[in-house]
Amino acid sequence: MSRADAVAILPAAGKGTRLGEAKQFLELGGVPLLVRAVERAAACSEIAAIVIAAPPGEEERVRDLLAAHGADAKLHAVVAGGAERADSVKAALRAAPAGLPMVAIHDAARPFATPELFTRVLEAARRTGAAVAALPCTDTVKRLEGSGVTTVDRRSLWLAQTPQCFRIEQLLRAYERAGNDVSVATDEAALIEALGEPVELVPGEKENFKVTDADDLRRARGMVEAPAAVGFGFDVHAFEEGRRCVLGGVEFPGETGLAGHSDADAALHAIMDAILGAAGLGDIGQHFPDTDARFRGADSGVLLQEVAARAKAAGFRVQNVDLTIAAARPRIGPRREEMRAKIASILGIPEARVNVKATTTEGLGFVGRSEGIAAQAVALLAR
Repeated sequence: MSRADAVAILPAAGKGTRLGEAKQFLELGGVPLLVRAVERAAACSEIAAIVIAAPPGEEERVRDLLAAHGADAKLHAVVAGGAERADSVKAALRAAPAGLPMVAIHDAARPFATPELFTRVLEAARRTGAAVAALPCTDTVKRLEGSGVTTVDRRSLWLAQTPQCFRIEQLLRAYERAGNDVSVATDEAALIEALGEPVELVPGEKENFKVTDADDLRRARGMVEAPAAVGFGFDVHAFEEGRRCVLGGVEFPGETGLAGHSDADAALHAIMDAILGAAGLGDIGQHFPDTDARFRGADSGVLLQEVAARAKAAGFRVQNVDLTIAAARPRIGPRREEMRAKIASILGIPEARVNVKATTTEGLGFVGRSEGIAAQAVALLAR
């Protein structure tokens, strides 16, 4: 029968030097790594409370993040972490609720540990006092000494993960014994080993990897985010005398232009909405409102470049665009290839990935009556 006798501690005070920013706040599918790690710990029925060691000054941010994602049900405290991992864990231990004999320490940058793994490691720690999730080393291991290389017997080698679980009183003794040398240990189990007391290895999980660099982040995002996204865009503009006629980034001299706040390029506007839709970034009205004087008469090609840049910042790149223009005039056919080249140039993709089609609607509707132009676009984005 399971028992809720453990506090989970997540040291999350790192600055993210390898990724260039604090990785615990980086998002996977819209959810920060830290939140995903907390959710996994909280899903274990044997975890009664959670304490997080946050970067100093970021405590409120961490609380707000957890609350915003509904992951604060078991949150007991958020404390300021220290310069070293050991300092953060000790600060969190001091804030742990009284009466819980067990602690599970888990990296905030391991977002995929299963609740069952927490349970297995806790069960082992109750038996022996200390237990660690770990994977047997499957690769051949080489030791470099000077200019020489020797092969190490991998049969006795294991790769440590988290959670690492302990009886709290035992871990506190290990910290006291280590004294000022505590930061030398790369994990908590090493402190128990220094006491001469046993540590049990519990088979870990391959998916329970730690996000430490950009490759790890891409792998993690690939596990939770769709590899591609599709968006649809639609735009309509009425004709207006005295306006330049611009479609697909190409000007049609002598033709009546379209009414609008910007240059009213309905074709590029449809593409913009398709890209924004695929990236989950709203629509062009949100990004370039017609109430903003900065966009009066704006070149839609420039706006499309900005949309592509915002999609890229959200983790997407444009793969291809399929555009359909419904217009009785001007004639699109003679300028089709020019439009394809222009759109491809704006988006920075090969021309072969841009398709432009045209229809006249056979005289039906507002298009058939030459009252305006409509455009539809589908965009495929890859992560």
